[in-house]
Amino acid sequence: MKTKEYQVKNILVLHGPNLNVLGRREPEVYGSTTLEEINENLMNLAKEAGISLATFQSNAESELINRIQRAMEDDTDFIIINPAAYTHTSVALRDALAATRLPFIEVHLSNIFARESFRKESYFSDLALGVISGLGAKGYELALKYALAPR
Repeated sequence: MKTKEYQVKNILVLHGPNLNVLGRREPEVYGSTTLEEINENLMNLAKEAGISLATFQSNAESELINRIQRAMEDDTDFIIINPAAYTHTSVALRDALAATRLPFIEVHLSNIFARESFRKESYFSDLALGVISGLGAKGYELALKYALAPR
């Protein structure tokens, strides 16, 4: 990961599988906020901060990997990722994030540590600058605020 001081100007927000159905999918677990509402909120916050923010969602692991690899070439400074179910299964996504050497925050809408035992293991947490889990859609906003904080 990059460790030098820098100002973040370009942030990529990645959403993993099934997040395209937020608001309808198990709202008691994931909340009623839709992915479109999350992205709109993040775009507004980015605009206020004067930075560029791109969002990308896919249910396909290969598409997420391809987008992560493109981040090495498109001036992305920081990644916010909710790997969703791939959190617990994808060495390939982990390897792609490691290859970028970009700082990232792992976000989860639900508290993965208070759920099924298999959800407690993440292939990303040890590489991430931090993990935000269980704060619903607010977790994305907090990750963005951290990314924008001077270091």
